[in-house]
Amino acid sequence: MPNSSGPHQRLGNLLIWAAIGLTGRSALSADAPAPGAVPAAAAPAQAARSATPFAVVGETVVSGADYQRALGVAMRKKYFHAKPPEGEYAKFQREVGDDVVNRVLLLNEARRRGIQPDRDKIKATVAGYDAQYQGSANWSANRERMLANVVPQLENDSLYERLEKLVRQVPPPSDAVARTYYEQHRDLFVEPEQVKLAVILLKVDPSSSQAVWNSAIAEARTLHRKLLAGADFGEMAKLHSGDRSAARGGEMDYTHRGMLPEAVHGVVDQLKVGGLSEPVQLLEGVAILRLDGRRPAVQREFEQVKQRAAELWQRDEADARWRKLIADLRQATPIRIDESHYAPLRGSADKPRAS
Repeated sequence: MPNSSGPHQRLGNLLIWAAIGLTGRSALSADAPAPGAVPAAAAPAQAARSATPFAVVGETVVSGADYQRALGVAMRKKYFHAKPPEGEYAKFQREVGDDVVNRVLLLNEARRRGIQPDRDKIKATVAGYDAQYQGSANWSANRERMLANVVPQLENDSLYERLEKLVRQVPPPSDAVARTYYEQHRDLFVEPEQVKLAVILLKVDPSSSQAVWNSAIAEARTLHRKLLAGADFGEMAKLHSGDRSAARGGEMDYTHRGMLPEAVHGVVDQLKVGGLSEPVQLLEGVAILRLDGRRPAVQREFEQVKQRAAELWQRDEADARWRKLIADLRQATPIRIDESHYAPLRGSADKPRAS
C-alpha cells in the first residue's frame, strides 16, 4: 500500500536519520507525535490505536501507525516542540487525516494514469545519502534495510510531484480571459497609496534597558519641542538622527504605505502634508516623522498589468484543477475513517465517519 504521510511530506531524511541514530526514537515513532502534543496519560490508548486501521480508502487500508507517523511529522513541522493551543489539536488531527487520505487517492490516481517515478532523481538522492553517511558504520551495516523503507517513500513523492505537475499544467489564457480576470479582480491591480516621509531616528538597541529607552524618549520630546518652535528639521536630522537618511536631512523616497513599520501606519494616517508627528517608539529606536507628500492609490489599467493578470489566472486555474481532482477522487472513492484516532471536537461526539 502507498505510504500515507500528508502531501509534500519529505520523510526520506527523517527515516535515514532515525535509522542511523541521529535523531531520538520519537522522530519517527509510530505512537508518539511531537513532544507535548498528547498528554502522557493518553499514550497507552494512542499505542492501541496505532495497531488498528485508521482508514479504508477504496481498497487501500491505512494503518493507525501510518497515520500517527504522518501526524508526528506534521506536528513537528507546524509546532516544532511546542504544545498546540488548547482546542486546536483535534482540528489539526483531522486536517492531517484528510491529507493522508488525499495522498492515498492521488498516488492511486498517478498509478492509474501510468505515471512512473523519476528513477534518475531517486538514484541521485540515494547517492547523496551514500555520500553524506559514508563514514557511518551504522549506515554501512544497515544500508539495504534502511533503503528498503526510504526508496518506496521517494517513489511515492516522485509520483505525487509528477501528477501534480501534470494536473497544474495550464496554458496561458487569451487576452479576453485575462481581461475578464482583471475585471473580476480589480483590487489585485491597484498600486497602493505612497507616502514620502522625513525622519529623525534616535537609535536604541532593542535589548536595551527601560532606562535607556526612557532617555531616548525624553530626548525625542526635547527635539520635538524645538521643531515646533521653528528649528530646521533637516539640520536636526543631520545632527541627531541615526537613520541612513540623516545625511539628506532625514528625507526619504516615496514608499508604499504597506511597507512602513506597523507602528507608523496609524501615525501617518493622522498627518497632513507638512505635519509633524509626536515621538514614536519603533523596534530600532524612537522616531519623529514629517509627512512630505502623499500619492493616492491608483487603479492600474489592463494593458499595464496584462502579463500579471495572465499569470494570476494561470495560478488560480491550476489551484482549481488540483482541488477539483481531489474533490472528484473523494467523491468517487468509498472512504471510511475510524475517528477513534482523533480527539473529540468540542461539543461533538466521537463518531465514525464515512465519506
